[in-house]
Amino acid sequence: MSTQAPTFTQPLQSVVALEGSAATFEAQVTGSPVPEVSWFRDGQVLSAAALPGIQISFSDGRAVLRIPAVTATHSGRFSVRATNGAGQATSTAELLVTAETAPPNFIQRLQSLTVRQGSQVRLDVRVTGIPTPVVKFYREGAEIQSSPDFTIVQEADLYSLLIAEAFPEDSGTYSVNAANSSGRSTSTAELLVQGEEAVPAKKTKTVISTSQMSQSRQTRVEKRAGAGFQTTTMTEMQVAGGGMTQHLAHKTPPRVPPKPTSKSPTPPSLVARVAGGRHQSPSPVRHVKAPTPTPGR
Repeated sequence: MSTQAPTFTQPLQSVVALEGSAATFEAQVTGSPVPEVSWFRDGQVLSAAALPGIQISFSDGRAVLRIPAVTATHSGRFSVRATNGAGQATSTAELLVTAETAPPNFIQRLQSLTVRQGSQVRLDVRVTGIPTPVVKFYREGAEIQSSPDFTIVQEADLYSLLIAEAFPEDSGTYSVNAANSSGRSTSTAELLVQGEEAVPAKKTKTVISTSQMSQSRQTRVEKRAGAGFQTTTMTEMQVAGGGMTQHLAHKTPPRVPPKPTSKSPTPPSLVARVAGGRHQSPSPVRHVKAPTPTPGR
């Protein structure tokens, strides 16, 4: 069986007690084999005979000394010593008995924190009061008990909540309530635990085969050629009789009403010329009737 020297996992804490009230010292100790525990006051061995009314107990590694009703004579320096075959360890704290009272006062309040997932979190407060206030931690109104995930420690007037590994579900409103016979006080703060950032999706590239590239290139060439051809045919220049006429392909030429036909029979000579063969007929000559002279006065 292996041996282990005693170790105080929770040492004694100093106490300020109102005269006539109870004062309690307690500590948590480990060791193998189970150590023997002794109490001392100002360096002297403490027993029920030496200090009437005190209550001493030790069970499951928890050592407790309780004085039901303290007086000024109880003030002093208290120590607990744990001893086994592998060694010993000692923890010491002060007891102050006073006739004055003071409500709890936070000289260091909770501070809001923003941490990354997996981080270790420590929430600290410093609180004073006479008698020594009872301090409790809460999350969203529910009291937090010490466990492997949440540890509450005290060092004099410093009270701390330790979160071994924070997760997003640990986010919320945390508060500390300190109370004694003179009153109570509360400090509140927010804890935000940020989860891991989402990994952005990788951009995908579209792969085009050589045949698709050739087909696409050919289509673009054909479109450019068709556009050029359309541009060329949109405007045509025709030279006729020394004049220039511009025809727009996208516009429909105006409709010219047919000339009224003459009731006089067609001259035989014209019919004969058409029947015999088509010849370029001379340009028609428009006969303009000269104006009738106006008689002079």
